[in-house]
Amino acid sequence: MKEVVILEKVYGDRSGFHKLDRKLRALLGELEVEWKLSAVKKNWVKVSLKGEDEEISANLVREEFGEVPYSLKAVEEGKNYRGRFIDLGKVGYGVYVDIGIFRPRPKDALLPLYYLKETFGEMPVREMIAKFGWVDNLPVEVTVTGVEFGAREVELAFSKDQLKRIKRWLEDGHDKLFIAGTVSENVEKALIQTGHGRDVKRIEELGLMETLLVLKKGTQAPGIIKEIGPQLKGTVIGAIKFLL
Repeated sequence: MKEVVILEKVYGDRSGFHKLDRKLRALLGELEVEWKLSAVKKNWVKVSLKGEDEEISANLVREEFGEVPYSLKAVEEGKNYRGRFIDLGKVGYGVYVDIGIFRPRPKDALLPLYYLKETFGEMPVREMIAKFGWVDNLPVEVTVTGVEFGAREVELAFSKDQLKRIKRWLEDGHDKLFIAGTVSENVEKALIQTGHGRDVKRIEELGLMETLLVLKKGTQAPGIIKEIGPQLKGTVIGAIKFLL
């Protein structure tokens, strides 16, 4: 049996398992392999593969979805990793990102306050989180800037591409919603049910269970949250708001 912990999490309404199963069927359907999905530490998804083609299947899964680093020893300075915001707003000295370090014990990495202030200006972390619409589990690409193996500390910066993306989100004048905890199909369904599909300029899948809605100019995020929120049980919604 081969096991791969991929760079996706399933939580909230857990609809991601069904979607991931469909994706795996499309990816591995022609191969002699069976798979099982399960959630491991901190909701990361493990794909267990068994059969004649399990080796090639595991490689295809890694190529398609990526794989967590597992061990602190595998984390390299200067390398980019895909992680998730975790425990946002619980500390004032930065923002933690879970990049999938399980050994020697689970460890989150830190975007330190001095870096965030250098990048986005002087404001408290909690104000930053609210202003930028950040929510737990939002996928982000980060660059490791320092690893202290003795203290088991990992320090991060946003990757160049992620920084460009964040700055674009903050500068284009469109209100935005970040919805974490359900698949994008359920978000679309909620928009149709409430008649607000016409208010959305663009829908982006940021991850298996994380969706970005870019609203049309003049459409305000709080009004949309009020309408679609009750349709999306188990989700967390963050917003970037521009004053009219």
